[in-house]
Amino acid sequence: MNNTANTVNNENKRMKRLVLTGLLAALTFVGTMIIKIPTSTGGYIHPGDGFVLLSGLLLGPVLGPFAAGFGSALSDLISGYLIYAPATFIVKALSALTACLIHKMLTRLIPKSHLIIRLILTGIFGELIMVIGYFLFEIFMLSVLNEVSIYAGLVAAVGGIIPNLIQCAFGVTIATLLYPLLIRLSQD
Repeated sequence: MNNTANTVNNENKRMKRLVLTGLLAALTFVGTMIIKIPTSTGGYIHPGDGFVLLSGLLLGPVLGPFAAGFGSALSDLISGYLIYAPATFIVKALSALTACLIHKMLTRLIPKSHLIIRLILTGIFGELIMVIGYFLFEIFMLSVLNEVSIYAGLVAAVGGIIPNLIQCAFGVTIATLLYPLLIRLSQD
């Protein structure tokens, strides 16, 4: 009887994690697709990065990166940024993974009463991966795919840093505001 109850409980936990993974992938997709602020580099700023960070924080080091990468890459595919989709999957997955790992480390180092500080630092590190990842991809894309010098690709890629930092601020703010609410709701 006890084994049956444990099996049902484990199945319920797995189903909840699967549903949460799908939900966060969908929220990442919608957050990236719906609100777009165009930038001078041809890209756009969006609130989807908040859900990328939340994916890592809420789902852990395997499902979090998957939800973040999938939702973000799907947005690129549907928005016509096909060439960015593989890089986006990798960059956003690494951002979520970094957020997950940094948050776990900071949870041991910073008291529970300083949750907001932990979340801001977590978000900054996670989003730093996004800024660096897209910077490197744009150097590659601009220089190798467009057959210009690495220097020309580097100069052109620098233009994407400021918009990505603005997006970083949006993402950190959204994750910092929503995480405590979502944790509180999940405990009720």
